[in-house]
Formats: sequence, C-alpha cells, structure tokens
Amino acid sequence: MRSLLTALPLVWATAAHAEDIGSVDTVFKFIGPDHKIVVEAYDDPGVSGVTCYLSRAKTGGIKGALGLAEDKAEASIACRQVGAIAIAKPLKPQEEIFSERTSLVFKRQRIVRMVDPKRNALVYLTYSDRLIEGSPQNSVTVVPVDRATPIPLR
Repeated sequence: MRSLLTALPLVWATAAHAEDIGSVDTVFKFIGPDHKIVVEAYDDPGVSGVTCYLSRAKTGGIKGALGLAEDKAEASIACRQVGAIAIAKPLKPQEEIFSERTSLVFKRQRIVRMVDPKRNALVYLTYSDRLIEGSPQNSVTVVPVDRATPIPLR
C-alpha cells in the first residue's frame, strides 16, 4: 500500500495538461459542485498545428469535490488543424498522446494518435480504461494532412 501511495504523485504528475474551454451543468447538487460536461483542449505534442477538443462528464457532489468520484466513461473528441501542420520528428504508427485520471486511482481517459499513411491522415481515438476492465465506449476523429506534408514514421 505504501508503494501505491508513493507512486500516486508520479501518476498525477505525468497526466496530460488540459486547457479548460468551458462547461455546462447537467445536474444541480445541493452540496459540492454540480455534475457537468467539460470541454478541454489538448495540443498534440508531436504535431504542431493540431488541437484536440475533448468533451466528457465530470462528477460533482461531495465525492467530486474531494476527488473521490469516478467520472463516466462517455467522451467525445474532435481534433482540428488550427495552424500550419509541422512534424518535428518521425511519429510512431500508434501512440498514446494524452492520459488523464477520471477516478482517484484506477480509471483514466486516454487519447491515442494513429497514423494512416495511405490517406496521409492522423486518426485520434479517445476511450476510458480501468485497471481491471475498460469501457468499449469511444470516439474517433481524423485530421487530414496535405499531401505536400508527408507524415514521417518511425
């Protein structure tokens, strides 16, 4: 148990940094924050000019305020070209680019980037998993890359 508690700050420190875009309340809570849907932006760390927007449920109430609640697995993703696309170094064909905890220890929301070289496109998948069992609920989006900008692979 002690090693788990020692590792928790490391797990939290490696979580992706999200930029909060906004939120809407879905359920009013008398005590603690309301349940809500949050929209966050993540810039792809390997591809400048691409930002992913993730909407997901965030549990409120007392457990949510204390960080003890488990958020629902439902999420939606939309990644867009927001500037000139530049790829500084070759990409892996499939790579997890973001991971954020959605419960105290055991559940995470993840974003994986996949490269489709035939169509010169970047495919982004978001899903939720647990230590024991994840959820099949997922969302996918694609960012086409101009053929003049080939996607280098490792």
